Amino acid sequence: MMNHVKKYKHIITIILAVTGIALMIFYEVCDTSCSYLQGDILGIDLKWVGIAYMLVVIAFAAFRQIPFVLILLAAGIGVEIHLFTFQLQNDIYCPFCLAFAVTVLAAFIINYEAPAAWRENRRKMWLYFLGEVDLPMLKLQKVPLLIIALLGYLGILFTFSGSVTPAYGQEGSRTPSLGKGSYEVFFFSDYFCPPCRILDASLEPVVKELLANGNVKISFIDVPFSKATPLYAKYYLYAVHAGADAREVLRIRSHLFHAAQEQNIHSRELLVKYLKEQKITWTEYDEKPVFQTLNNSIKQNRIDATPTCIIRYFPSYSRKYIGTGEILDGLATLKMYKGAGKK
Repeated sequence: MMNHVKKYKHIITIILAVTGIALMIFYEVCDTSCSYLQGDILGIDLKWVGIAYMLVVIAFAAFRQIPFVLILLAAGIGVEIHLFTFQLQNDIYCPFCLAFAVTVLAAFIINYEAPAAWRENRRKMWLYFLGEVDLPMLKLQKVPLLIIALLGYLGILFTFSGSVTPAYGQEGSRTPSLGKGSYEVFFFSDYFCPPCRILDASLEPVVKELLANGNVKISFIDVPFSKATPLYAKYYLYAVHAGADAREVLRIRSHLFHAAQEQNIHSRELLVKYLKEQKITWTEYDEKPVFQTLNNSIKQNRIDATPTCIIRYFPSYSRKYIGTGEILDGLATLKMYKGAGKK
């Protein structure tokens, strides 16, 4: 079995690298939820760096340049150790990133060879436990892959920039809400998040029913996942401030999602023009205090993906739902709970 694995390790490596690319592409277009956990290397999105990295691995594996494959994979292990540490420190985990790391580790194991240096000097076992490579073209022999992994770690340490919590960054005030009651529902979304738009399209009848039955307060909190989201959030607050009722709030949000994802509007001038065309009115005011309240809510509820819904049954008890399916199930549970409570 192992002989067959070693014989076709270049093919298996290519398959694993393609899997890694597929994970990054799926992460980009995923319609379940949008994670705020993100990072870049020298300003380049980490997903695209990962895809480019795997393409290089595929190229070397296709030409059976195993020493270079091992160098890339060893460096990749160093990089993944730092990225995993970053997630561990912030207690936020990206399943796609972790799966990508597994493909890197699996490809390394497939290509691993016990180092000859172990047979020559047992004292060097710690230095060569990841293996070794010979690079005759550079006149280098028995290069410890541990050093390559360390270089990969140091490289990402000084070039990686990551963020886990979006923020508006101002002072505090009340978040606009619909309805009143002891039950509270908070919807966290981003106008540029495709799954959020899918959820928004399904919310109108649910929100209307919850408000009609009473004893519930509903708040929509815009998470600045995208650079233009604060602009959209500002005009949403302006429109609500003008006295929009529940039906109008849902209409406004629907148009804002359309402006973001269909019209791809990123400037104030174009957004204002679009809102006027849709006959949406607003009243400007100082939104900065509200932005701080939004910041606090995002941080306190540890919002790292959209759409997310927090349903607070009591001051001391709440449930968190992520993704369209989970959120709709959570709202259905709330309706059942409220119905049982009335009886």
